[in-house]
Amino acid sequence: MHGINKTSNEVLGKQRLTMRTRLIEELIKNQCHDGRLIGKEVADGVRDIVHELWLRSDNRCRCELLRMLRDLGISKGWVRSIFNTNTKMLNKWLVRCNINWEGRETRNDIVKEIEDLLRERLGWSEVGMCKELWRFVGVDVDEFRRHGMEPCIWLEGINELSNLRNPYWLGLRASDLAVRRCGKGVELVLRTTNTIDAVFFLMILNAIKTPNLDIVLGRKAPAARYATKSIALSFRVDLGPSEWPWLIKLSADKLEKILNSLSDEGLAMFVAGMIDGDGSVQCIFEGNDAYVHVGITACKNCPKRLNLDVLRDIIAERFGIIGTINQLENADALVFRSRNAVRLLRRIVKYVHHPLKRLRAELILAYYDRRISHEELMELYKPTRYEQGKDDIKRNRGLETLAQTAPQTHTHGEHKPTRIYKRRSLGTWVLDQSICKLVIQLL
Repeated sequence: MHGINKTSNEVLGKQRLTMRTRLIEELIKNQCHDGRLIGKEVADGVRDIVHELWLRSDNRCRCELLRMLRDLGISKGWVRSIFNTNTKMLNKWLVRCNINWEGRETRNDIVKEIEDLLRERLGWSEVGMCKELWRFVGVDVDEFRRHGMEPCIWLEGINELSNLRNPYWLGLRASDLAVRRCGKGVELVLRTTNTIDAVFFLMILNAIKTPNLDIVLGRKAPAARYATKSIALSFRVDLGPSEWPWLIKLSADKLEKILNSLSDEGLAMFVAGMIDGDGSVQCIFEGNDAYVHVGITACKNCPKRLNLDVLRDIIAERFGIIGTINQLENADALVFRSRNAVRLLRRIVKYVHHPLKRLRAELILAYYDRRISHEELMELYKPTRYEQGKDDIKRNRGLETLAQTAPQTHTHGEHKPTRIYKRRSLGTWVLDQSICKLVIQLL
């Protein structure tokens, strides 16, 4: 009788291990192990469950668990962290289990192969993408070219942004780019609903490596009066712990020291990065006069606000270009006007990569160089304006414009569909977190 009970307990124990293994498989398939997507609390719960299963399993079950994790596309680094082991020990287990866990072809290589195919078979190119972007927002590329301006000039030099030591990245970091530690590495994140920003963010991050794309569904912003829904695109690039060369937490004092150490060209690159992020290039028409404004905004009473004072003083000292701080209702802005604005544009224009801001800058400089008339300036500037009080095609069409202009975005991702998230009341973006938590409780 004792032998029968022992056998029954062994069978029951194996059934429980099998059930737990299957539930872990479902958790991983639903990305419940990825803290960046589901939240640290849930991801840690999955890690604990996998570790506990490993400790309770015999050698045969451990081999089955490793084989399952490999087939699910889990990295060996994640497995090493779960089992608290080194590469040598993990490789010994792989040999014992007769598991071939070769490194997968990198996602960048896969995307490059597909993009090369698109170029060869479909004639796709970055310039073609640019032309389609302008067509989508109503800008006549040929009309600008007839006046000696190239609307796709923003693509020139974009490959130079593969070097993260380019001060442009520090300028973008001081404005729109989120840089934060993620595990042992660093992630760069740019998020937008804007039509033109969607292509711009994709292209500049792609200079570093192929970005991950998350599509975020949420409530429309109060200011987006004519938008029926909000669809934000979040582009993310993951870097190693030492790949980001600049400070992650950037105080005004530290920024001032860095800017003072830059050459004039380096400072121009930094300013271009800030303008491509939270900046604006505008031409305001009053009768027969055209007034140029170049501005950089920052939230009130936040660390970024102090950066405006630093930048104003350094630009004045280095270039003799005078700007003023304007206090707006919800933000403050460093603004350069008229001749000062034009002088600043001449300094930075070749480093500006935002398509619309670069096009406006080229247009303004053409006018001040007397290559076009006042009437031509007004006519060419018109399609670059944002319509106020209307559902402008240049707003809230980020996802649509990617589908129209950048066919390679259909291939981005780690052999799985792009994840779509919904906004929770606390402002976090998650998959179905409740399902993950429920399965963890069952285990």
